[in-house]
Amino acid sequence: MAENIIEDEGKNKIENIIEDEGKNKIKNVKKEAETNKRATIMGLSIWRILAYFIIYSIVGYIIETIFGIITKGVWESRQSFLYGPFCAIYGVGAVIMIIFLHGYSKKYTRLFLGGFIVGSIVEYLVSWIGEMILGIKWWDYSNMPLNINGRICVYFSIFWGFLALYLIGSFNPRIDRLIDWFKNKFSLKFLKIATSAVTTFLLIDCIITGVALSFFLIRMIVKNDLNVADKQVIVQKYNDIYNDLCKIAEDLKCDSFNDIPVFEKYMEGNSIFKIICGEDIKVQDLKIDNDSYIVFCYDKKDYYHMVPIIDNTIYDKNSDCLNLYVISIYRKN
Repeated sequence: MAENIIEDEGKNKIENIIEDEGKNKIKNVKKEAETNKRATIMGLSIWRILAYFIIYSIVGYIIETIFGIITKGVWESRQSFLYGPFCAIYGVGAVIMIIFLHGYSKKYTRLFLGGFIVGSIVEYLVSWIGEMILGIKWWDYSNMPLNINGRICVYFSIFWGFLALYLIGSFNPRIDRLIDWFKNKFSLKFLKIATSAVTTFLLIDCIITGVALSFFLIRMIVKNDLNVADKQVIVQKYNDIYNDLCKIAEDLKCDSFNDIPVFEKYMEGNSIFKIICGEDIKVQDLKIDNDSYIVFCYDKKDYYHMVPIIDNTIYDKNSDCLNLYVISIYRKN
């Protein structure tokens, strides 16, 4: 009899403990759901979207770095900001696709079409912003079939569709599991604090980068006696140079406008002449007069690069250019 009483009490205690734990878990889940409801975009909590941006910006930096090593054989800085391994365009692109398409993870036709449309819109806007606001033409699909203003083309739009299939259908669920693992391992509060800290760092980094770019642009405007209103002129000048190089490449039957004979022919045609340079001289060891120069250099393998130098100041984002070897120096006559 006594054993039965003890056994019943033990069962009751266990049942009570399980019941209390269950209630606590349900309470925590409800609390988290209520918290997430307060700040969501298309059903995704703000902190999770920020986590996506951070993770995919880092993934993009890794992809770009590996791509640079494979294609050029050198380690290039492909980061978007002055500090930290972040390539923001990947983070922004991934977040936009996830926000609009995460509800179609099992609907492959809609997912492909959604990626086709969303990817094309983002690519067009990025190209337009780069050219109209920054005066930079990052890519040009004018020679490809079914393009719109050279900003997007059907081939890459199809690529965005397949990318959406992989990103939403396969890769992002793994990222979700990684985020959930951190959340369960360290608590949701810790994950939010960590995400907020990195986001704050990125905002500060973005401001510092913007200020640095502003000083750089001001210096270039002053040194070259440019007006802000000359932006469209600069864009047109860039397009003219690009078209001239393509025409020379076609006349010389070269594979690319980046080939050395094309570059030298263009320079000669614009009264920019070569200065003979000694062998085995690195860019960082150059001793030249104050003037405007273009230095053509390489890594003694298959990577070639052009470095602008104005009054002995090197204007190049890639610090590795200092260790490249000079092929020739050009100065306007």
